[in-house]
Amino acid sequence: MLYCQKYKTKRRILKQHLIRRCPSGNVNMNVAKSGYHVFCANSTPACTELAKKITERLGVELGKSVVYQESNRETRVEIKESVRGQTIFIIQTIPRDVNTAIMELLIMAYALKTSCAKNIIGVIPYFPYSKQCKMRKRGSIVCKLLASMLAKAGLTHIITMDLHQKEIQGFFTFPVDNLRASPFLLQYIQEEEHLCLSSLSCRCLFRAQSYAERLRLGLAVMHGEAQCSESDMADGRHSPPCVRNTFGHPGLELPCKQQAPFPGIELPIMMAKEKPPITVVGDVGGRIAIIVDDIIDDVEDFVATAEILKERGAYKIYVMATHGLLSADAPRLIEESAIDEVVVTNTVPHEVQKLQCPKIKTVDVSMILAEAIRRIHNGESMAYLFRNITVDD
Repeated sequence: MLYCQKYKTKRRILKQHLIRRCPSGNVNMNVAKSGYHVFCANSTPACTELAKKITERLGVELGKSVVYQESNRETRVEIKESVRGQTIFIIQTIPRDVNTAIMELLIMAYALKTSCAKNIIGVIPYFPYSKQCKMRKRGSIVCKLLASMLAKAGLTHIITMDLHQKEIQGFFTFPVDNLRASPFLLQYIQEEEHLCLSSLSCRCLFRAQSYAERLRLGLAVMHGEAQCSESDMADGRHSPPCVRNTFGHPGLELPCKQQAPFPGIELPIMMAKEKPPITVVGDVGGRIAIIVDDIIDDVEDFVATAEILKERGAYKIYVMATHGLLSADAPRLIEESAIDEVVVTNTVPHEVQKLQCPKIKTVDVSMILAEAIRRIHNGESMAYLFRNITVDD
């Protein structure tokens, strides 16, 4: 009886040891020896370049999967290898077709979740809809909606870079690592001399000030019509109809004709905003002016700012940002403007725009993304990636 129990115990241990082996006796290569897989959720070949650079630095291969659009434009995702009990990293860069990229990410995350993956971590260098993070009249906070959708799809962690507003991290119910591209951008411009940092708006003032302090440079601020109006009517408090005040000053009557809800109540009259012409606060004469921002999409404001800086004596003008969306006619406008160089990272694919405008230069940030993946998988501290980084960067 004792011999039979020992035999059954040995047989069970041997079965557990060989459960991952093929019939030929070789180890099943579907299970990564490193304990994690890296997948790319993009169906567009141009969007997989960043994922390939990251996996090359990690020394692993991209996970086997198929992502494609059917004839009716539905997205289909197929995972071609076992991910059971594994930690999965999904790299998703956002092309011009933002909504398709989001659906690819959501469907792949859900497919991995139903395939019994242990942890699903999204690597999203540029987080879409990040500009829609505040209430606007009767609109919605779409960034919060997207965060809820990612959590519902199965993501347990996100790695991103330079969120439009750092408070966006509070929308998520799981950890968010917001990496910084500032070390790579600053390294690119350190070889130049006679520089001057310029902020396009007050929102970017703190970032430009942080860069100026690191490089020991002067700071100039642009003020006027090119200033970002993101904060205007952004908190939803203008949603109720306006009330006409019959006791106000002549000529300042509000356009709405609805009566006050309570007789006898007089609401104070708000003066309409009127932005002054663009002015430069600071000296840029005989220097290289660098306009700092986090996203470059529509470039009309950048072009107008460059013209003013040129008139004030700047002999070279650079535009530096993390995410180069460069939508619509941005390459043509940059090529025809006074801007000498636009420096962006490869968080967003923009190879087509670079062919249209040779002024666009790219800084590779795959190194820090690969290191973040390695540290998260090994359970190491992320503090090294944020050394000498301040909140304003």
